[in-house]
Amino acid sequence: VQLQASGGGSVQAGGSLRLSCAASGDTFSKYAAGWFRRAPGKEREFVAAISSSGGSSTHGDSVKGRFFISRDNAKNTVYLQMNSLKAEDTAVYYCATRSGRYWPATSTQYNYWGRGTQVTVSS
Repeated sequence: VQLQASGGGSVQAGGSLRLSCAASGDTFSKYAAGWFRRAPGKEREFVAAISSSGGSSTHGDSVKGRFFISRDNAKNTVYLQMNSLKAEDTAVYYCATRSGRYWPATSTQYNYWGRGTQVTVSS
């Protein structure tokens, strides 16, 4: 599975962005998906994950209530809607997928990774 993330950019605090991750190479509906991020000088952090069907999802504590993961299997795409952005959300955001029914928050359980997209939030 190949993943291509897009939608990053620069935004002021309080603004919104929507990231997209387009998948190719296999039947996307067989894969759970997740978003992770890495800020400068920090370890990779779980952001959100969604089941293969899109019926279940989970979000990290730092983004809960502000970020929302979704997917459109007909378009082979997973999204991350980011609202009320804060300076501390500045990071490179990565999408990842894994085959199977579970949508874990642990990055090591994901098999396929896209190249990241930079999100910069200015205060």
